Amino acid sequence: MNLLAATDPTALTDACGDDPHWFCERIFDWTDSKTWARFGEWVVAKPITLLVVVIAAAVIARFVRWSITRSMKRLMVTGEANSKRRKGLRRRTSNVLLSSGDSSLRMQARFGTLNDVFRSIGTALVWLVAIVVAFDVIGVSLGPIIATAGIAGVALGFGTQTMVRDFISGFFIVAEDQFGVGDTIDLGNGAKGIVERVTLRSTHLRDSEGTVWHVSNGQITRVANKSQEWARALIDVVLPYNADIDAVSAVMQEVADSLQTDPKWGVDILERAELWGIQEFDADGVHVRLVIKTKPAAQFAVLRELRSRLKTTFDERGIDFAYAGGPTQVVITDESSLAPKTRPQSSVKPNFADSDGTIVGQNNSDGSVADSDGD
Repeated sequence: MNLLAATDPTALTDACGDDPHWFCERIFDWTDSKTWARFGEWVVAKPITLLVVVIAAAVIARFVRWSITRSMKRLMVTGEANSKRRKGLRRRTSNVLLSSGDSSLRMQARFGTLNDVFRSIGTALVWLVAIVVAFDVIGVSLGPIIATAGIAGVALGFGTQTMVRDFISGFFIVAEDQFGVGDTIDLGNGAKGIVERVTLRSTHLRDSEGTVWHVSNGQITRVANKSQEWARALIDVVLPYNADIDAVSAVMQEVADSLQTDPKWGVDILERAELWGIQEFDADGVHVRLVIKTKPAAQFAVLRELRSRLKTTFDERGIDFAYAGGPTQVVITDESSLAPKTRPQSSVKPNFADSDGTIVGQNNSDGSVADSDGD
């Protein structure tokens, strides 16, 4: 016997609504009571449906987070272990999301930040859909709620636009790998040092004096990264004008090569030192430039050691820096002013230049001396 066929559709709609739940239909068929049908639906049917929605959302959100983490790891990891499918996936992915193969703390922090962002976005989307379904199950209209949320969102946006700008800037800093943990950077206005932490909200760096700078990412307009991929130790040696530039340059190259062959410092030097030659002439002397390509952030220690070795070697071989003998004074003399001159026999004497460059005035009839500038 089919009970549903005997149920009055109008009475069923009046008891359970236009889209009746199967549990409400069963109770109405068994009891023929609108009150018990509605009570059973609110006490049993709707809670069970909401529980199923929550469980399904939790499972889907967990799967989405796992998938994002797995995909990020596959994108970040390089090497021979990559399969053809993985290599194809990497070729279709933007370079800003790919790793350079560095497994340092910086890459771990970058991976963690990007992974957390994408996982949060995926989880939020899943639960947003679950909330919409839950409201539909309860029978609540979303129109007024969405309108109220829109107005509140606009008002909140005006008050938190600075924070939103910080988060957006922070995301692109991490995604584009502008800098990361361990980098030596200069943000301007005295904020420079080693990065200790990067979040979507702000950047924390410590300078050489131990001061920690907290800079909002939205305030960062440009970054000077001194330790990205590779660095360069650059030194200008100032020599006197009478120095043998070729001989001194050979000594500088010799010192740089000895530094590279040293096991302690050779690990930080990527290429043989380059002697670029004379950089400029000025009142101090002749500037001869030497550069060494190093690992990121290793240029400072290499440069200090290079200065020490150059000073020691120059002292041993009797080579003077331009500053060793004090400042150089250059005197330019006008030889024409030293030639003997015959003064005209006249009571009025013309102006003439003295040997020290001063101008001697002429005698007036009253015996006074008039300056040539009229003062």
